[in-house]
Amino acid sequence: MSISIQQISYIHPDKEVLFSDLNFAISKGQKLGLVGNNGCGKSTLLQIIAGQLSPSSGVIVRPDDLYYIPQHFGQYDSLTIAQALRIERKQQALHAILSGDASNENFVVLDDDWNIEERSIAALDLWGLGQFTLSYPMNLLSGGEKTRVFLAGMNIHHPSVVLMDEPTNHLDSSGRQRLYDWVEKCRSTLLVVSHDRTLLNLLPEICELEKHQINYYGGNYEFYKEQKTLMQEALQQRIEEKEKALRIARKVARETVERRDKQNVRGEKNNIKKGVPRIVLNALQGKSEKSTSKLNSTHQEKAEKLTGERNQLRSSLSPTATLKTDFNSSSLHTGKILVTAKEINFGYHPNSDSNDIQDNNDFKQQLWQTPISFQLKSGDRLRIEGANGSGKTTLLKLITGQLQPQEGNLTRMEFTYVYLNQEYSIIDDRNSILEQAYAFNNRNLPEHEIKIILNRYLFPASEWDKSCRKLSGGEKMRLAFCCLMINNNTPDMFILDEPTNNLDIQSIEIITATIKNYTGTVIAISHDDYFIQEIGIEQRILLS
Repeated sequence: MSISIQQISYIHPDKEVLFSDLNFAISKGQKLGLVGNNGCGKSTLLQIIAGQLSPSSGVIVRPDDLYYIPQHFGQYDSLTIAQALRIERKQQALHAILSGDASNENFVVLDDDWNIEERSIAALDLWGLGQFTLSYPMNLLSGGEKTRVFLAGMNIHHPSVVLMDEPTNHLDSSGRQRLYDWVEKCRSTLLVVSHDRTLLNLLPEICELEKHQINYYGGNYEFYKEQKTLMQEALQQRIEEKEKALRIARKVARETVERRDKQNVRGEKNNIKKGVPRIVLNALQGKSEKSTSKLNSTHQEKAEKLTGERNQLRSSLSPTATLKTDFNSSSLHTGKILVTAKEINFGYHPNSDSNDIQDNNDFKQQLWQTPISFQLKSGDRLRIEGANGSGKTTLLKLITGQLQPQEGNLTRMEFTYVYLNQEYSIIDDRNSILEQAYAFNNRNLPEHEIKIILNRYLFPASEWDKSCRKLSGGEKMRLAFCCLMINNNTPDMFILDEPTNNLDIQSIEIITATIKNYTGTVIAISHDDYFIQEIGIEQRILLS
């Protein structure tokens, strides 16, 4: 057994239970993907298994040579590459020995690893970081380069168990492919938290983390998705059956009471005709009311039982299962020419940051080696590809009319567009959720309608005062679509700039379904090949 966790619980300092009494084991050589909704504790569980965080209770058995690849948010910026790779002490001991310090401590630390520097430099080179020294500061690296540093550590330490937390978050296409190749060939035990469905499909087994259990699925992500869909469909059918039974029960109760009331009225009239004394009539009426009350109580108990069973089933249903975004069709007819570019290029000052593009003619260096020609029509689905700094954002600005080309000709028709990037920057972090919704209320919808739409997008009243700054990527994505629905102004074009980077799988599937059903034009910049395939991209522009 490589890893065993027994009765693991974790409680936040504010006393909120993240998960409790988890039992889980990973055998030697297993390759597992760990999935679950944002906030369920996947990263926390990985940190606990890695020994970087202590559980509130429970027991963990792990090998000594376990290697952990973390998500990084700047917490390693004070380190050098050698320190991040945990080889600095060996490096120092090696240099001390070579300088004549033959103390026993240095030999113990080095542990006969005389080629530690050569192996580390070779590992960095293998992951595309050959230009950096081991003393290079981590804070000067890009997000993707930092990830590659931690990935290179696998080739240095040769661990028996590897834990990965969202390893493709910052990687470009080449970095992702290198990781995919490594995963397919590796013989280490793997536990991977990821929303990258291409990566998850390379793993033969998937586990899903919930509050009190880890559910195992004996197949890759596609198998897991199929099983979850079947389970959700079966659950939905059971809910519908309970609702039907509840409607029938309420109808039977209503009809029974009405029938009993009619019988009581007829009986009372007959008794009056027969001259039954008033005192006897009152007694009979009391008996009848008691019987009716008992009958009502019986039917009410049955209805309450059915309601409770239905609500329990609903609580097990995925909250996003019923969330559908149904934007109206674009006002432009399919096939209308929106943009025509002939041999266009753009330039920048050779001594300036290439991202600092300026709209004037005093340029000496062109952005693209080969001028670009293309035609974009309404309904087209286009992917823009290229390495960092290749001018993808510049091309988007040319397409949307924010910049004009310095070479060639570009003609564009008027069209509306919505730009969605990985930060979902159409959301103003200074607003509360409710304020953000009102900011898009150009139709002057009444307050109750805005609140109905917020609830539809899974924002209940308890969250309306929450700051947008505190929202996760998935929540911002849902709020962005919610605002567009309130606005009711379907754009002619969606521009997607790495829209899946900060989303969990459920959120990715929401945006995927939305874009698949949308009939207008789509332009996407994304390293997520699975997402690109799912939304039906048909054309591509490769920038170099």
